[in-house]
Amino acid sequence: MYTVRDAMQVDPAGTLARVAQIGYTSLEGATYTGTETFYGLNASAFAKLLKQNGLIMPSSHYRLGGEQEKGADVKGTILHDWDRAVDDAAAVGLKYMVCAYLSDKERGNVDQYKYIADKFNKAGERCKKAGIQLCYHNHDFEFNEQQNVLPYDILLNNTDKELVKMELDLYWVNKAGKDAFALFNQHPGRFPLWHVKDMDKTPAKDFTEVGNGTIDFKKIFTQAKKAGMKYFFVEQDKTPGDPFESITKSITYIKKNLV
Repeated sequence: MYTVRDAMQVDPAGTLARVAQIGYTSLEGATYTGTETFYGLNASAFAKLLKQNGLIMPSSHYRLGGEQEKGADVKGTILHDWDRAVDDAAAVGLKYMVCAYLSDKERGNVDQYKYIADKFNKAGERCKKAGIQLCYHNHDFEFNEQQNVLPYDILLNNTDKELVKMELDLYWVNKAGKDAFALFNQHPGRFPLWHVKDMDKTPAKDFTEVGNGTIDFKKIFTQAKKAGMKYFFVEQDKTPGDPFESITKSITYIKKNLV
């Protein structure tokens, strides 16, 4: 839902109806942290809206909460009021809660990433009690070496593989010059969620619609079982025009070529 985030802020009901009409059935949320609502709605109201449109939302994004906003802790984050976030997630029917991003201020050296891994383990324990799986969503900065080790490896190796799994963003892995196959071989079953977004053919290697770029999704999808993939989500951080046109192009390619 991050792809159509602007429309969701203005008209969540109309946006969900349009997304369903295009052919999507499963969604990943991109808002809750900081408001402790789902697009301005409480958990029960949002769950009802999803059902009305024949949609499920098995996953949603959250933040670590290591930064303050306007001098106050951000609630609904891993570090602040996580119990409430988990309870609301369960009420909506989430199966996965995903830490979406680490800000510049939340990152740091090896010890900082070990600290984050410890917080992920604790948050994952709380999720497990509610029947929910905690995951972490990567960008490319996790693949920049810190003291001869990759932050991504620190997060993988210092978290319980049952409590903390990964949402692998295939665009950012490629942008970092890393091999998804190698990750799947090293950590089989650790990647239940994927972000399927393509990389355009320009020198900028920017975002583009699935099937319109350079990433070999057909090859990657042959490894879905080894990876442990359960759901994949189309995401396009920026679109050249109407985001609804972009997600239509992506699902058309996916239905013809990947599923």
